[in-house]
Amino acid sequence: MPYTAPTHDQLLAINICAEIEHLAQSERFAAAEPDMVEAIVDGIGGFAAGEFAPLNRAGDLGGAKLENGIVRLPDGFAEAYEAYVAQGWNAIGSPTEYGGQGLPFTLACNVLENLGSANMAFTLLPILSVGAVDALADHGSDAQKSLYLPKLVSGEWSGTMNLTEPQAGSDVGALRSTATLIADGEHAGKYRITGQKIYITWGEHELARNIIHLVLARLPGAPEGTRGISLFVVPKYHVNADGSLGGRNDLRCVSLEHKLGINASPTCVMSYGDNGECIGELVGAENRGLAAMFTMMNSARINVGSQGVQIAERALQQAMHYAADRVQSARAGSPDRHSVAIIEHPDVRRMLLRMKSLTEAMRALLYYTAGQVDRGALGDEAAARRAEVLVPMIKAWGTDTGVEVASIGIQVHGGMGFVEETGAAQHYRDARIAPIYEGTNGIQAADLVTRKLGFEDGAVFAALMADVARDSADEPALQALANACADIGQWMRSDASLDDRLAGSVPFCTMCAVAVAGWQMLKQKRAVEAGHSPALAATKPVTARFFLDHIVTEAAGLKASATAGAGLLYELTADQLAG
Repeated sequence: MPYTAPTHDQLLAINICAEIEHLAQSERFAAAEPDMVEAIVDGIGGFAAGEFAPLNRAGDLGGAKLENGIVRLPDGFAEAYEAYVAQGWNAIGSPTEYGGQGLPFTLACNVLENLGSANMAFTLLPILSVGAVDALADHGSDAQKSLYLPKLVSGEWSGTMNLTEPQAGSDVGALRSTATLIADGEHAGKYRITGQKIYITWGEHELARNIIHLVLARLPGAPEGTRGISLFVVPKYHVNADGSLGGRNDLRCVSLEHKLGINASPTCVMSYGDNGECIGELVGAENRGLAAMFTMMNSARINVGSQGVQIAERALQQAMHYAADRVQSARAGSPDRHSVAIIEHPDVRRMLLRMKSLTEAMRALLYYTAGQVDRGALGDEAAARRAEVLVPMIKAWGTDTGVEVASIGIQVHGGMGFVEETGAAQHYRDARIAPIYEGTNGIQAADLVTRKLGFEDGAVFAALMADVARDSADEPALQALANACADIGQWMRSDASLDDRLAGSVPFCTMCAVAVAGWQMLKQKRAVEAGHSPALAATKPVTARFFLDHIVTEAAGLKASATAGAGLLYELTADQLAG
């Protein structure tokens, strides 16, 4: 079915949660005036609906195919990507000195949200390119920035992130790819790269004129583990000093993964240096590659959290359309025994309202996080640290909840949801990858309890929950949840063992995300009731109320799990558990 951009709710989140009018008061983001913001949100919504959405089903059915070393996409993908680049959507949040528009990250998030709701698999291409721009802008040399960024910013070239290897998985420190300095000749000062990487999203395709791979590898004699990893820029085609393209680099796509979903996104096994002539350039300092890559990963983790919103929105729209159209049974208790659309039945109403409430709350958390990132870019250190605390929440809870909403969407369809013809199953299949990549959600929760809780001796997290509790004085359940999160955070920092923290990390991360999302939904509700966004006057108070009354109270019930400790998890030996 067609995609319609939820423009009113997006603008509400951008204005109330990201507070973009405050950002526009700065010199850097002065262009983000209300008219500009509305034009971008309306424009990308229309573009996504018209160009990306019609390819979603064809991409799922046809998928990406590897033919003689070349990745082929279904008809229409090349033209849609060309239009995306031509209209400048890839450049929204990138630096102006390299051809970007220099607008807030918040608006760049909106571009990707709309594109991803329209076509999640396709949108992984610009998501990775945006991350490559961030990494090179922060860690590349002046020469690398001048050479690579203008065409990455425009989208003429695309970017990738190469971390994972077959033997390493999430343990990046176990990678074996190597980089050897070239002492003389044409490529003196550069490096020969050798190794294999797996799960490389959009690692090979023909939509962009060049692909700029950011590859982690080890130098000879480098320290073991993550301390000995360096980052290299490895183009598909060599780039001449004037920016023109040279010959093909010694790298290739060996195969494409056969996946549960996102079939139109080529997930590649990449081989570097089969002939000993894969040339790359060092980015940043030796053995500091993981720190540079994390610049890219933090951006990617927020945008992957956005994928929870994206797929939830698409599943929600399809479920609403089906429920309004599908006529079945009389409404229970009604004297009229004529069959009604299933949207009239109480349990279907419950499911739809849950889907809508969760989707809007994820969006509220997404744009609150994006607004904090933008404040950090303006020099607000407190906001920057808060954004780092929020990243595991939006990534983990956002993607888990995207899967939940997509699953409920299938349930609304009943048996018709379990067959492929309706398309509801695609949303669930597509959504299921998001809790896994860019660091599994268990890793996100572990990051929260082992690193982020300790920022400034716990003050960053404590201040966040204090803000939620203060602003929710008239919402006892939300205030109690925020206070419980603060108490558990203090216990984890002060008294809990590492095993106990990790055992409770996932439920704790969920509690925290729901507390912050509920806070932002409450702010939206108050704004709408005060006259903001009249188009949402009827719906927002109801969806916010549902979230506060149902989702917040459910999250409060996770306290026992968050504080249970690891003892029971190790009552059985590994053999007993597996037996």
